[in-house]
Amino acid sequence: MTGKDVEKLDEARSALPAGTRINVTYLANEDLPMRVAASAAVKDWGFVPVPHVSARRLASQAQLEEFLTELQRVGATEELFVVGGDPATPEGPYEDSLAVIRSGLLQRYGVQRVSVSGYPEGHPDIGDPVLWQALEGKHAALREQQLPGTVITQFGFDADAVLTYLAAVRARGVDLPVRVGVPGPAGIKRLLGYAKRFGVGTSAGIAKKYGLSLTNLLGTAGPDRFLEAVAAQLDPAVHGEVKLHLYTFGGLRATAEWAQQFRATHP
Repeated sequence: MTGKDVEKLDEARSALPAGTRINVTYLANEDLPMRVAASAAVKDWGFVPVPHVSARRLASQAQLEEFLTELQRVGATEELFVVGGDPATPEGPYEDSLAVIRSGLLQRYGVQRVSVSGYPEGHPDIGDPVLWQALEGKHAALREQQLPGTVITQFGFDADAVLTYLAAVRARGVDLPVRVGVPGPAGIKRLLGYAKRFGVGTSAGIAKKYGLSLTNLLGTAGPDRFLEAVAAQLDPAVHGEVKLHLYTFGGLRATAEWAQQFRATHP
């Protein structure tokens, strides 16, 4: 959710189990009070807020500490998702998420777990060798800081790419739980738009397997086929601990209700 989505979360919360982790984004067009208020609402309604920290958007250490102070005040520092962020040039002293983790500041404000990003299909602006080096570095830094961690991946439509990525993560010695990014049910045109923006593959073969129609952009699609394909091939000995992270492109309520129905039909 974003800082603007508190009302939408209120509409969706009856369909969400208590203790659900809900990420709160760190957008350039939102300010500190909005981010903190959203995190507080998540906490107050019985869920676990996972506020984002966008490293390259932080102008100073003081700004990071102000954010952490306010999150701690509302009881929202149990888990954080630390990402590099969109700016090509850092606005302050943190060039990437690894720099924030290595700062040692997070634990001072009660952070108990840190999520970091993963890219099963790569990143449109960052080469694969750099991505792997970054993931291995963050894994090592979390161990050094004695912080449990989780990898949250970019969403995708290709089950085979996800399974290959998971095996590669384990082969590199990264034993963090991985939450595979999955888009909730949403309009096909919107899904394809996000896919283009984030460099996610939508070839005809992948689209057909997922249930996307490249000719009927007015339709909607959910991740049911994708999840069934991943689950059918998942091997804990090869892929390790794997969970899900739902992206709410179609809205919080629609995603929550879809998840509720999916759980009921896939015990």
